[in-house]
Amino acid sequence: MQNARDVLTPEALSMLQSIAAAGSFAAAARAMGMVPSALTYRVRQIEDALDVLLYDRSSRQAVLTEAGAELLREGARLLHDVEAVANRVKRVATGWEPQFTIAVDTVVSKSTVMELCDAFFAQSPPTRIRLRDETLAGTLEALTSGLADLAIGVKPDANNPADVHSKPLGDTTFVYAVAPHHPLANAPEPLSDALIQQHRAVAVADSVQRGPGLTFGLLSGQDVFTVGSMLAKLDAQLRGLGGGNLPRCMADPYIETGRLVVKKTERGQRLVSLHYAWRGGKAANHGRALQWWLQQLESPTTRAALLEKHRGNFY
Repeated sequence: MQNARDVLTPEALSMLQSIAAAGSFAAAARAMGMVPSALTYRVRQIEDALDVLLYDRSSRQAVLTEAGAELLREGARLLHDVEAVANRVKRVATGWEPQFTIAVDTVVSKSTVMELCDAFFAQSPPTRIRLRDETLAGTLEALTSGLADLAIGVKPDANNPADVHSKPLGDTTFVYAVAPHHPLANAPEPLSDALIQQHRAVAVADSVQRGPGLTFGLLSGQDVFTVGSMLAKLDAQLRGLGGGNLPRCMADPYIETGRLVVKKTERGQRLVSLHYAWRGGKAANHGRALQWWLQQLESPTTRAALLEKHRGNFY
């Protein structure tokens, strides 16, 4: 006796679709160039393998049972998937990567990344895109460890492996900011380390898996509230849960409306240079997805948007 795997072929599923479209076995047999008995026999083979009745035999029409209707629905999905796989295989053979993973630092504008993804998908490539939210050293580590094909928002590192290449993304200015109801909001400037140390800092956890990770602006002995992303850090500081350095472009909308107060410190503002990085040798050997993303990142407008075009997320 045949099993389900033997009988549930794309051809058999297409046959069931033809019966449903024709409305009867006889009409479907004529449309398919078969004798009705041969069509009926093939349907019985499927029913025997599944141990279910697909059609109500008390009617002259091809009336599906509940089990038959479910098989028809799932069969249509499976046939669609088969066609999709066939198309993907054909496209992958032209040089597109099956999957392309991008590590995006949380300081980078997510709305701009989504706009780029939208433009990428508009080409109907076979490549699946996967985004990874990373922070600090974890963004570059995702690339060097093979978990990502492209990293956006990494700090330049002279110790990168030979197969890791990078280009400048741009510079970001960080400002020390607190909520207007925070104790430091009305403190005399510049704020000293000794004064800042008395108040809780909000810090973003480094997503690096190996090693201690990076920290910036934290003082020895200072109470620290650690969050998972730069947006979470912004949210915490808007709530007055602590102070800390924020990217100026991300904080500006809240500074302008008075929801954040920028304070001068003895250390001054911090300017951070960020890069984007990828793995691989000659450009001719790059997959088409990587080529597309690198081409977009050559645009000064795109690079600026990735660092500056932050949408308001808190109200």
